[in-house]
Amino acid sequence: MKLATLKRGGRDGTLVVVNRGLTHCRAVPAIARTLQAALDDWDAVEPQLRQVYEALNSGAFADPEAFDPGACHSPLPRAYQWADGSAYVNHVELVRRARGVELPPEFWSDPLMYQGGSDSFVGPRDPVHALTEDWGIDLEAELAVITGDVNMGATPAEAAQAIRLLLLVNDVSLRNLIPGELAKGFGFLQSKPASAFSPVAVTPDELGDDWRDGRVHRPLTVHLNGALFGNPDAGSDMVFNFPQLVAHLAKTREAEAGSIIGSGTVSNKQGGLHGSSIANGGVGYCCLAELRMYETIETGKPQTAFLKFGDTVRIEMFDRHGASIFGAIDQRVERYPG
Repeated sequence: MKLATLKRGGRDGTLVVVNRGLTHCRAVPAIARTLQAALDDWDAVEPQLRQVYEALNSGAFADPEAFDPGACHSPLPRAYQWADGSAYVNHVELVRRARGVELPPEFWSDPLMYQGGSDSFVGPRDPVHALTEDWGIDLEAELAVITGDVNMGATPAEAAQAIRLLLLVNDVSLRNLIPGELAKGFGFLQSKPASAFSPVAVTPDELGDDWRDGRVHRPLTVHLNGALFGNPDAGSDMVFNFPQLVAHLAKTREAEAGSIIGSGTVSNKQGGLHGSSIANGGVGYCCLAELRMYETIETGKPQTAFLKFGDTVRIEMFDRHGASIFGAIDQRVERYPG
């Protein structure tokens, strides 16, 4: 099943069911006005939403609404919880290696995670806003899950049962602000602006055999300014799977329905010139910082600039038949006009 939120009907938008081909949708106010309302009563609501989904796919509705990703907000325009992990330890290792710092061995057994701002997210076709390019604007292409209620101390097996939906993320980072914030010993704040999510969130069964062992085994495709920048496999090199990440979050607290947990930047471990760049026959990257890390390691300093105003970012995932699963995050970097 595929769900989206249109930018109408108030701050939290209007929930729509989207057909598998992402061409048509149907609002379902009699079932749930918003995605959060659906998540709050998932056991009762999910079968009703699935009936609409099946009807859309079979062509049973005479007048389905055309689905426009440009009219979408993030599936949850705001959320009670947004916690982002760093499940691809290769990415963390590269960051530290570029700074000449060893990777602590416990990073392979205990996930990194930070709690991000969730009071507002950015629509999948909305701009990436910043006041200045000097902040070091970077994309971070990731996957995430949305959960139902999770008990404190839930095991990974129990956490797996609470995963309701999957979606894509552009977790924008302001790289030049990060060192100063981390030096305070209190984590990210200003260096992590609002994230953007894919137009559509999907139930795990939509991925078929590509959803297994708590991971999504499909390439995550990233384009910068129209050129292919990354196509790493999201299932490879993911040290901590989503049930483990959810359980990590819930170790000392309950997680409420509508909590979003991210995977961290998708990263595949490969050697060679600049790691795994597309230009050198590799699978590329899901953030500029990783390319800059390889450049620093190999040449002594980064060669590639961070994002500039006017740059474009597109993040998408395709199934085995070449069809878009979640729709695309397609954003332009712009100076904040407020």
